[in-house]
Amino acid sequence: MKFWNHGLTALSLSVMLVAAGCGSSTGSEGNNNAGYSSSSSTGASANTEATEKLEIKTSFYPMYEFTRHVAGDLANVENLVPAGMEPHDWEPTAQDMAAITDADVLIYSGAGMEGWAEQVLDSATGSGLKAIEASHGIELMKDAEEGHEHGEEAHGEEHEHEDGEHAHEEQAHEGEGHTHDEGGHEAEGHEESGHHHDHGGLDPHVWLSPALAVQEVRNIEKGLSEAAPQYKDQFKTNADAYVAALEALDKDFTAALKDSKRKDFITQHAAFGYLAKQYGLTQVPIAGLSPDQEPSPSRMADIVKFAKEHNVKTIFFETLVSSKVADTIANEIGAQSAVLNPIEGLTEEELADGLDYIKVMRQNLEALKAALNE
Repeated sequence: MKFWNHGLTALSLSVMLVAAGCGSSTGSEGNNNAGYSSSSSTGASANTEATEKLEIKTSFYPMYEFTRHVAGDLANVENLVPAGMEPHDWEPTAQDMAAITDADVLIYSGAGMEGWAEQVLDSATGSGLKAIEASHGIELMKDAEEGHEHGEEAHGEEHEHEDGEHAHEEQAHEGEGHTHDEGGHEAEGHEESGHHHDHGGLDPHVWLSPALAVQEVRNIEKGLSEAAPQYKDQFKTNADAYVAALEALDKDFTAALKDSKRKDFITQHAAFGYLAKQYGLTQVPIAGLSPDQEPSPSRMADIVKFAKEHNVKTIFFETLVSSKVADTIANEIGAQSAVLNPIEGLTEEELADGLDYIKVMRQNLEALKAALNE
């Protein structure tokens, strides 16, 4: 049920969709929320039997997971990207656009991760949709690929960059859970469609640092409290419980990685820059921010050289894309390949096994510990 009466007719929505040109060849078919819907969560919640629940759409798995913990029983939370689908490859269909516009709240990470967000929010203007950008106010890093693409060393020691140099261009903007008409800050270049996604030169993978995940959860809490202020206390109680679990995860990462033998690790996808920076590590990505990006032959040669010189024994790949690039390098240097999961989405099998963000992050920690102490 719509939390606000925005008065859109089916005809006016159709006109907006046509004007926005929202058709997509990469949109999902049927039930987009397979494996990703929840009307309840662990944590404190009010008795909602006679309470109208918020209808919330989330952009991809981490946003779904964070939101359901904050919202608890006060919302129906549905994810837009289906289980097992790489979110970089997803774009909304007309059906998705209508579902978003009819929701009370859309929660997305931002920082250029959801290249479709600007178009969707433009189409929803006047609908009363509350848009919460979870990464708002977080200092963003530049694309690590820019720093090493033509360099002779693959080590990428400059990936972290100087503090403050790449601050979020709207960091001074008050109100992290802002609505779209207050001014979004998606990176430029999102009008392109297809499988190549321009993040505007910024790294959107902030959720892979548990410390930054805490900030995203707090932004979600703030935005939901603005959307339904009568439930502010419940949202805070739920968020506090989940933040405590994230802070414990952060402490475990710090303790486990501070004394590792090596500080660099090779990944197929440049998704772990924030995690590396948080724990004093160096990510050495084979390719760039988009997981389907193919590395150049010179980049492959640089990685092989670096791996041999530094006696690297593990090349990391991820679950939702092909591991052929990582496997090629591993075979070349006599190393093994292993999973380091960017948690952009879980498969149906992972969901059936009861995995979630914190459990997968603990798997990542074990994988890093093993690789950094070989």
